[in-house]
Amino acid sequence: MFSVGPLNPLRSALMMLGACSLIAATTILAKALGTGLLGEPLHPLQVSAGRFIFGFTGLLCASAFLRPKIEAPAISLHFGRSFFGWAGVSLMFAAVVQIPISDATAISFLNPVFGMLLAIPLLGEKVGPIRWSAVFIAFIGALILLRPGTTAFDPAAFIALLAAFCMGVEVILIKKLTGREPPLQILLINNGIGAVIACTAASLFWAAPTALQWAALISIGLVMISAQSLFIQSMRSGDASFALPFSYSTLIFATIYDFWIFGAIPGWVSVVGAIVILSGALLLGWREIVRGREQTIK
Repeated sequence: MFSVGPLNPLRSALMMLGACSLIAATTILAKALGTGLLGEPLHPLQVSAGRFIFGFTGLLCASAFLRPKIEAPAISLHFGRSFFGWAGVSLMFAAVVQIPISDATAISFLNPVFGMLLAIPLLGEKVGPIRWSAVFIAFIGALILLRPGTTAFDPAAFIALLAAFCMGVEVILIKKLTGREPPLQILLINNGIGAVIACTAASLFWAAPTALQWAALISIGLVMISAQSLFIQSMRSGDASFALPFSYSTLIFATIYDFWIFGAIPGWVSVVGAIVILSGALLLGWREIVRGREQTIK
């Protein structure tokens, strides 16, 4: 679905790295807004509202030039994808306020694992031993980060785990949508519905932002849309097997930003847990690519 025009591996890699750096930037902005670095702390639901409202505004501006045709949208699928996307973003923003961004980001990489597990009952997919092994490895990494039964255990880590689950559900719904509708239509409708959901939820916790906080909220929305655009362009410029591994650089960027702004240094447990989760996620990603090629040949 993404292979359009000649492949350019270098461009693909640079686009993916750019997307990951921007995704990590939105997370650090959410942490700054939620911890009071830019004024009185804002509720995570208000922060996620900024992400969807201004993201949707940016897409509307782009649509004024691109003039996409909205044809036969699957509204029920769009609503489900938008709801779980909003829930995943909101929970992620809540998690990074309470636990290190490196831990929250690593746990979020469980979303393809949850997506695979959900694909069994929802899409009727069959799972072989390699993919089950990837799931086992990834969950071992999650247990290392969650640290259950120790004094270092932080219940807030479960917020990031729930965020990963919501993102996993979103992955399933995206799979259904991408086979029916063009990317810009999906982005436009989903961000529009997400903006309505986010505004409704944020109205219960709304506090007047300062000028600096407004700037950060606007930046989160526009930066995330830019990241999504770069991601799509990366996938168009290179094979998925080449581009997707670069997506895990989000963890590197998030760790650098967290250290630069908040002085946070990941402990050895966080490093080991992240490596184990990434190993499982990469194994699962590799197997998905192999399966895709096998189905193409058939």
